[in-house]
Amino acid sequence: MFTSTLLAAATTPLQWSPTVGLIIILANIVAIAFGKSSIKYPNAEPKLPSSNLFGGFGLPALLATTAFGHILGVGVVLGLHNLGRI
Repeated sequence: MFTSTLLAAATTPLQWSPTVGLIIILANIVAIAFGKSSIKYPNAEPKLPSSNLFGGFGLPALLATTAFGHILGVGVVLGLHNLGRI
């Protein structure tokens, strides 16, 4: 009985689309901008090969900001999907 109730409450699955990709990209840009202004040592070792391309970030800062951007983007995508906007 609980399984049927749980299945009835499930939403439709979210398919990937260019809109979802754009939201994730924008969330990463926001996270990198936030990280640029708030990370105490953005150029910590190990350095990246072309630091100008990565905004002067070292590897730890780049991984941290992009991980945060993906988490932020997934939250936005799931929230918009729950509201029926995507």
